[in-house]
Amino acid sequence: MCGIAGILGDNIRDKEIVIGKMTSLLEHRGPDDQGYYIDKYVGLGMRRLAIIDLEHGRQPITSEDEKLVIFFNGEIYNYKELREELSDYKFKTDSDTEVILHMFEKHGHAMLPRLRGMFTFCIYNNETKKVFIARDFFGIKPLYYLSEGEKIVAFSSEIKSFLEYPEFKREVNDAAVYNYLSFQYNPLTETFFKNVYKLPPGHFLSIDLNKNETVIEKYWSFSFDQKNNLEEKYVTQKIKETIKDSVSHHMIADVPVGAFLSGGIDSSIIATSMQEIRGEKKIKTFTVGFTSLSEGKESKQTSDFLETDHTEITITAEEYFKALSDAVYHFDEPVADPSAIGLYFLAKEARKSVKVVLSGEGSDELFGGYNIYLAPMASEKFKWLPNWILNLFISLPFEYFGKNYLRRVKMKLEDWYFGQKYFNESIFQRNEIEKIWLEPQQKFLNLNSLYRESQGLSESTQMQYIDIYTWLVGDILAKADKMTMAHSLELRVPFLDIPVSNLAKTLPDKFKWRNGITKYLLREAFKKIVPEKTRMRKKLGFPTPVGKWFTKDKIDLYLTILKNKYIETHLNTKEIKKIIDDHLNKKRDNSRKIYLLLMLALWYNEFIAK
Repeated sequence: MCGIAGILGDNIRDKEIVIGKMTSLLEHRGPDDQGYYIDKYVGLGMRRLAIIDLEHGRQPITSEDEKLVIFFNGEIYNYKELREELSDYKFKTDSDTEVILHMFEKHGHAMLPRLRGMFTFCIYNNETKKVFIARDFFGIKPLYYLSEGEKIVAFSSEIKSFLEYPEFKREVNDAAVYNYLSFQYNPLTETFFKNVYKLPPGHFLSIDLNKNETVIEKYWSFSFDQKNNLEEKYVTQKIKETIKDSVSHHMIADVPVGAFLSGGIDSSIIATSMQEIRGEKKIKTFTVGFTSLSEGKESKQTSDFLETDHTEITITAEEYFKALSDAVYHFDEPVADPSAIGLYFLAKEARKSVKVVLSGEGSDELFGGYNIYLAPMASEKFKWLPNWILNLFISLPFEYFGKNYLRRVKMKLEDWYFGQKYFNESIFQRNEIEKIWLEPQQKFLNLNSLYRESQGLSESTQMQYIDIYTWLVGDILAKADKMTMAHSLELRVPFLDIPVSNLAKTLPDKFKWRNGITKYLLREAFKKIVPEKTRMRKKLGFPTPVGKWFTKDKIDLYLTILKNKYIETHLNTKEIKKIIDDHLNKKRDNSRKIYLLLMLALWYNEFIAK
């Protein structure tokens, strides 16, 4: 695991100094080592977190003829199997990095779908002056690039590296902010910084420095291919075997490996599989909770059952708010998911005793775990109601449990569902954004293409599809990567292994949802293996008591929002003050809106106002 960065082109002098500064801002991603390659056309660098082949896996690694140079961030879990196919190449190391290099020599970009893991890497051909950059299938590892006009001039694992690029301008991209207000993360390929972009998951970037030509191409995409004739008993066993195989591959490391353990089914499956593989040697598991709200009791049921070496920490409100600025710095772009700070503290604690952790991200999106996926099925019970009755209940001048649910009954899916945002009034609705946004209106992300691609699927499966291409990469994986790497901890996600996703995409709806139970067959696959209460526990997310913590004594936080220069010039502060006052006077729970605005203000103060 590493952080990589590069300067492309011959217009920057003193590349050694510039790339050194750029990679120094990635030191938290790789405190163990550093490496560079400089010529007239490029300045490439990396910071290494040594996980595999600790002694010989230094980067860059070059091909035998020294024409190709590779810098790699990530892990390839089938590198040993792939290496067996490369008997005609001489290896200098036992690392997965060199396997990627020789696979590229042999197959070119056609080798990408055969990699099993998480990755971003750069391969430079110093003879042809071509640069090849690729990002993994689901977007587990990040990759950003900086453009000047149509020319890509730099890339990095984190945006903050560009702060050291000589001609970089700190300018806000209003379109990203506009969408963030509704999504709680930035769903665009554009970032919060003008001229900085994300390489999408499953894509590669090819740059010919001689011709100044750039090609961005998709090499892989996820799609559902449901098989209605699957035999349930066989698939149940196949799910268990495939996930256990994935966990086994994800445990490959030359350093200690642990697991995050919440009170839910996903992390319990991971920890259970790890303990079975490890045998008598106890694995280390970690849980975080908050004062007045904790998953400790639930996670302890699993840790006691497995007899793991378990650690639980509890975070106070004071500790939580004190960490916000550091979390914002590591995020690069604001992500208004309160659970991310819990992950930040969890990673900090885990890093004291392990260098790698396994976690359950991706299971809900692939196996149908979010409770909202049950909504279309439940809505069928009410679609017979006349519109006038529905409208009567919806028009009642007060909020009540189920009101948002009734609003959805007669609506088209694409009119209300866009990446885990489903009439959740705790986040800004689009009509609310239009009310508080002072500048010219920006365009919201259009999901029509994703809905077209998922036509023919049930609405519940369409929701999964939307989430995989928006919520998963923009929120779930972003916080998983940034909050763990902030503490030099590598997080691995076995549910997002290609063999697992290839199996999950074939599951018909009846194997995912049954009698109001989510992830039905996944739960069945681990029956009598994980504790029964854990196996059948409903999806709770990662609750954080920010609603209780935004009290009248937090004046400094509210002033951070109201006195922020960007918010003052782009948003209606009178409306924002009313949002805060309504929350403090307990007229409405506006804690998530306040939190979203606070993260925006802290981001602006950290990256733009300085």
